[in-house]
Formats: sequence, structure tokens, C-alpha cells
Amino acid sequence: MKMRLLLILLAILALPGYLLAADQEQPTIYVIKQGDTLWGLSERFIKDPHYWPNMWANNSQVTNPHFIYPGQKVRVFPDRLEFVPLGQAAASQKAVSGVMPEVAAERSYTLYGSEGFVLEKNAKPAGTVIGIQNDRILAGDDDIVYTDIGTAQGARGGEKFSIFRKDSTVIHPVTNEVMGTKIIPLGTLQLTDMERTSSRAIIARVSKEISPGSYLMPYQENRRREIPLKMATRDLKGYILDSYSGAGIIAAGDIVYIDLGSAQGAEAGNMLYIVRDVTLDQRYAEGRIDKLPQELLGALVILETGEKVATALVVKSIEAVYKGDRLVSLAK
Repeated sequence: MKMRLLLILLAILALPGYLLAADQEQPTIYVIKQGDTLWGLSERFIKDPHYWPNMWANNSQVTNPHFIYPGQKVRVFPDRLEFVPLGQAAASQKAVSGVMPEVAAERSYTLYGSEGFVLEKNAKPAGTVIGIQNDRILAGDDDIVYTDIGTAQGARGGEKFSIFRKDSTVIHPVTNEVMGTKIIPLGTLQLTDMERTSSRAIIARVSKEISPGSYLMPYQENRRREIPLKMATRDLKGYILDSYSGAGIIAAGDIVYIDLGSAQGAEAGNMLYIVRDVTLDQRYAEGRIDKLPQELLGALVILETGEKVATALVVKSIEAVYKGDRLVSLAK
């Protein structure tokens, strides 16, 4: 009898500690508000904005970590975040109302007009710079150049054109198809004196030195604009074709060109995930496994689309990214 009372007493003494531990494991429930993103939630609650790939990977109901919806519920633990499965009751868990910091602002990205693009193989420039005054090989601000654009093309004196450098031929890394030519913006010029098939022009603005053979495209005023994130309406799958810099390793902040355009349903603002298949060593698998989960490398946002290609900004890179890495939208 004494032994039983002693055990009961020990159990009662241990109970507060058990309840405390249980309470520490009891998560706070946060309800998603308009404008929340996983980057913002990770930074606020986990103090690590780079936690979002783990949250995305461990929550199958989140097909896009930057498209979460008001009313969704998140369990907030000291070291992790978990989405509450749809329809699951959470009445026994603590609810939070009005005590959290301001919600994360909705993200958007800026198109500056200096990112360059792939001029598709069936497209042609409006004209070219055919020479520089005094037979010089490079032109800068206020220099005089000559073009093959004339009145026969409907051009007028005073008309502006953007100047691009013809950089390199872009070949698809998987199919070897020629996708087009990478062209890099150099500046703008304004036509001054017109002939039927040629013209004189003055360089109005220059960001890089201009040489004969540079491409001319119709000038677009105020190309800079904000690109808000937009849910993909189709299941997009593609590849990274090339980068603005041409460097072998691509990282966050780099501009890339991809093989998805308006013909495939891609739109400015779509976020795509950069993934890579994991190579399996069959010596250890012994034929029991035919495929491993894809490795998540990062994410990019489309800034501008052509018909079959697009210009995009790499917004996250968990590991080094390369030309030829795959892209998926995970849209449902």
C-alpha cells in the first residue's frame, strides 16, 4: 500500500513537468492573410527566410510556395512551420489574433529593360548600324552613326530605336534546336537625316559601346515596370537555355533565358522551380529503385515572354544552377 502511494505521489510530482513539455510542443496556429508569402512567414517565425524550400518540400498541399491563400492555417513550432491539412479541426490548439507583426508585403519583381532577350530564329531586327562617322569602330554618347533603316520602311526623322549587340546563337541543351540569338541592350539612337534605304542617326543614350553590325529594334518608352507574381494556369515544364552573363554557374540575381513562352502558356510573373534529376548508382540499388525524388535547386520568375522563349530572374538558388537544368511550375 505504501509503495502504491509513493508511486502515485511521484506521478503527481512529475505531472507539471510533463504538462509543461507538452505545452511547449503545442504549436501556435497562424491564419494566412492577404499578402503573406512563405519567405515572409519563414523570416518572421523561424528567423530564416531561406527555410521556405523545406516548408514547400514537406507540405504537399502547397504547390507554389509564393501562392498561399488567406484562411489557410499554419502550425508554428519553434523550429519549423507546418500547414494544417484542409478540413482538419484545430480547435484544441492556440489561435493567434492581432498579436503578430505586420504581414509580409506581397512580392513583385522589376523589369528594367536592360535584361536582354532571345531574338527567336524566325524574327528579324528592324535594322542594323552599318557604320560610324569617320570610320570609327566604336561609338558612344552623341556620336553619329549610319543605319540601313530608311523611308522605304516607313521610318521618319526623329524616330528612336533601341540598339542591341548580337551576342551568341542559343541552342537548346537537350534537343540541339536553334532557339534564336541572344541580344544584349546597348543604348538608343534617334534618326536625323533620311534616305530611301538608309539614314543618319545620333546616339541618344549608351550603356555599352556600340559597333557596326549592332541590331536595331523599335524603341519602347518606359520599359521599366513591376512584375507581380502570377499563378501559372498550365503545367509548365522546360529548361534553362542560357544566361545574360554566359557564365557557367548561375545563381540568385542572375538573368536567364528559358524555352517557355506564350505559345506554352507562360506569362510574366509565373514562378518556376529549378530541379535536377538525381542520378542513381544501380550498384547499391540492385535494381529495386528506378527513380529518386528530384532535387530542388531554386526558383525563378518570368519577367518577359516571347513566343517560345522568355527572360527570367533567378530569385532563389539553393545550389549551383547550370544551363540545361529543368524547370517545373507544379501547377495543379
